[in-house]
Amino acid sequence: MNYYQYNISRPESQDETDMLIAQMAEFGFESFEETDSSLIAYISEKDYHKSTDAEVASLLKPDASYKFVVEFIADRNWNEVWESNYPPVLISNECMVRAPFHNPVDGLPFDIVIKPKMAFGTAHHETTAQMLKYILGMEVTGRRVLDMGCGSGVLAILCAMKGAEKVVAIDFDEWSYSNTLENAEINQISNIEVILGDAEKLQKPMEFDLILANINKNILTRDMQHYAHVLAAKGDIVFSGFYNTDIADIESVASGLGLKLVATLSDNNWAVTHFKKE
Repeated sequence: MNYYQYNISRPESQDETDMLIAQMAEFGFESFEETDSSLIAYISEKDYHKSTDAEVASLLKPDASYKFVVEFIADRNWNEVWESNYPPVLISNECMVRAPFHNPVDGLPFDIVIKPKMAFGTAHHETTAQMLKYILGMEVTGRRVLDMGCGSGVLAILCAMKGAEKVVAIDFDEWSYSNTLENAEINQISNIEVILGDAEKLQKPMEFDLILANINKNILTRDMQHYAHVLAAKGDIVFSGFYNTDIADIESVASGLGLKLVATLSDNNWAVTHFKKE
């Protein structure tokens, strides 16, 4: 798949950088790299349009020091990109997320291998790492799980490894769909059903005991009614992909759908919220 790469002069603070990432994600950007001086963002060729440059420019301060350069990136060997930029990630001393060329660590309960593609869903971003950490602390055995916006499938794979009865992984992006299938096979997981599509795919008689959605605030609030519709009574739903300052808005929509906030987790101003269906 081809991409457009945006190399942006990095904002002065980490909070500003995180906010910019969240806003660009709403415009369709799906992967980000941070260097000392730049924020590098990727958007797929199919999601790029003529107004994307203007949308990005509107997010930057009207200051000459905040500039960006756009480059077309043809499909590349993401193995090489990963090997040079993305080391393995250890979560809570229990779960390793690594590429096939990384060596496993003995003694860990969970070893997840993600074949290198784009960086999204590799556990390097706080939201994915937090979701993995939260899943590690949850009871998953025998439960029916939905991973909404599955990306690389890493959350779905961990749930399957923890004994989920069945996992459904859904993403509208064709790369994510194929990569989740590929990663499930690499990890020898046979009980993940991967679906190409969006929240409109959530129809009865589908029903889940646990729903995971690491997306962004706008999509979560827009589609939450679909999630609640297929969540079993007393089921759990865990959201991420937004800031602490967004929790009140997320909770407001959730409470109107019979979802009660039971816990939150925060890392570097990124939030995880855990709701239960009343």
